[in-house]
Amino acid sequence: MGPSLRFTGLFLGALLAVLQMPVLRGQSAPSPAQPPSAQRPPVTFKVEINYVELDAVVTDAQGGFVGDLKKEDFQVMEEGKAQAITAFTRVDIPVEKPDPPLFKTAAVEPDVRSNIEPFNGRVLLIVLDDLNTDFRRTPLVQAAARQFVRRYVGSNDIVAVVTTGGSTRAAQEFTSSRPRLIAAVDKFMGRKSPRVDSDAERGFFARNTYTTLKNLAEFLGPIRGRRKSIVWFGEGVSYDIGNPFAARDADTVRAAMQDTIAAANRANVSFYGVDARGIGAGLDEAIEISGIPDDTNSTSAIANEVRRAQDSLRSVSTETGGFAVVNQNDLNAAFAHVIRDNSSYYVLGYYASNDKRDGKFRNLEIRVTRPGVTVRARKGYVSARGKPADPGAGFDARMPAEIREALSSPVPASDLGLRLFAAPFTGPAPKASVAVVLEIDPAHLKFVEKDGTFNEQLDVHMLALDANSKVQDGGPQVVPLRLSRPNHDAVTRNGFRLTRRLTLPPGKYQLRVAVRESNGGAIGTLSYDLDVPDFSKSPLQMSGIVLASASALRVPTANPDPGLKDVLPGPATAVREFPQNDQLALFAEIYDNQTSVAHRVAIATKVLADDGKVMFTAQDERSSSDLQGKSGGYGYTLNLPLAQLAPGRYVLRVEARTLLSNGGTAARELEFRVR
Repeated sequence: MGPSLRFTGLFLGALLAVLQMPVLRGQSAPSPAQPPSAQRPPVTFKVEINYVELDAVVTDAQGGFVGDLKKEDFQVMEEGKAQAITAFTRVDIPVEKPDPPLFKTAAVEPDVRSNIEPFNGRVLLIVLDDLNTDFRRTPLVQAAARQFVRRYVGSNDIVAVVTTGGSTRAAQEFTSSRPRLIAAVDKFMGRKSPRVDSDAERGFFARNTYTTLKNLAEFLGPIRGRRKSIVWFGEGVSYDIGNPFAARDADTVRAAMQDTIAAANRANVSFYGVDARGIGAGLDEAIEISGIPDDTNSTSAIANEVRRAQDSLRSVSTETGGFAVVNQNDLNAAFAHVIRDNSSYYVLGYYASNDKRDGKFRNLEIRVTRPGVTVRARKGYVSARGKPADPGAGFDARMPAEIREALSSPVPASDLGLRLFAAPFTGPAPKASVAVVLEIDPAHLKFVEKDGTFNEQLDVHMLALDANSKVQDGGPQVVPLRLSRPNHDAVTRNGFRLTRRLTLPPGKYQLRVAVRESNGGAIGTLSYDLDVPDFSKSPLQMSGIVLASASALRVPTANPDPGLKDVLPGPATAVREFPQNDQLALFAEIYDNQTSVAHRVAIATKVLADDGKVMFTAQDERSSSDLQGKSGGYGYTLNLPLAQLAPGRYVLRVEARTLLSNGGTAARELEFRVR
């Protein structure tokens, strides 16, 4: 079955550990407590082990969502006994579509991430079932998953991609980036052979598929105050669980499926099974074998296999509050329904009067006092068994428990507001040096005055995880703030800035950052998608673009980046909205790997308005002779006054081009606003 599950200390490691396919030992303890009534779902982390949370969709006779109910309108019955509702939230999540500039077909990927506005999106986990997808039908699964991401995932959602077989190649950490999600889907490959005759192999694939689904549901369990959904793309599990005489693992596979459903109901996770084969599933195989003699039962055998596989999708989906999508060529209506299910609903939480961890099923019923409405909610759950697991187990023991819990969730914690920016530059070969800017919003800093000094402390945890969940750089940092009154006033007005350098090999990363302020205990977390190029590859490469501004000088900086202090008039900023009278300064490096022929490199900077109109241009040239025959970088700086720009959205583009017939190009762009 493979090695035991290991948790690396971050949710990336926990998620990837699920994909190793063994059974998870223990269950993640529920984490949040009582969410207040609000239009956006809250994110909290602590809860007692008998806390039960469920979501309910209430519709009128026309099928429309009834959104004006109060806590007093609901009654929750567990095993016929009324429960005291202690948490109640009406969730109404908008669907925010990507908003590219008018002159572009795709949105500019943001180079800054922030949690200052609380997360208000859906939590979706896409499972690509490679273990039970015929490799010949890989394109069907890819097309269905791409359709779901491109047309229905909102820019305010966070989505991850995993496979049942545990491949990290086709996996993507929770992100809001559609290009990253699509890239993961494009790497998916079905692993099911068209002729699998071994019952042992079929049983192995079936068990491990359900084990993975169960572990994923448990992984999502600690996220409270919102609906969580797993969209399961594949062909379903076709193992014959109704015939233990012909299928020796029938009882084991059936139990694994039941465990998956039980885990999902405990965690309040809904499944949506999608058979991408559409109408006539299995027909291609039936046609293929129809001319083979002595195989008269093959067509009916294929039909039975398709039925069993689709039944597995139906069972897991309907028993967890979702639905299965089978025998449908047009998936648009089904995908729209998935998004509706996860957009408008009520979340109710209570502490079960029966707190026994006996593993028994408990019936649930939600009643609404208003006549003429229909309530859709799960019908029960299976209580956990044994001692609850520590939600922070497997994390670095030196990390505070609150930080471990916050970092274990893919949903950003926003009690302490953060902005994060990172730009890769060349470093000690073959690694890169990544400049990181972290800005802390002052709203929840709680200074304590003593003898004229204002005291606060920030515990900063920054980790860079590669595609295999391995920490490549980062760690804890304690930032004591002992401020005079003028400095205290500056921080409380404008916030606080930290800089840091990370040394990373080329690759795909996610930065995970958590900050806790000591006096009040407020915590903020963020994740940041980062691509680190191999700057020695291709003729021309460009670093990230770093910005400074006159207005950003008002933000006190604890430790300005020494690598940028001589090329910028002030510390780099993570702000991307500036006043109209501001002055920007940018810095980037262009790396020239063509050393055999003398040449020049042209550098062009443009600022384009939302309609594509060029509002600013600047031209520069550099000579390869400056590099003295060695590969290296041209430092590029530019001052950009904003006085001529009307309030609105703009795209800043820096492009370098080698002035040779076969020369290379490199470009980066970012979006900013003028107010």
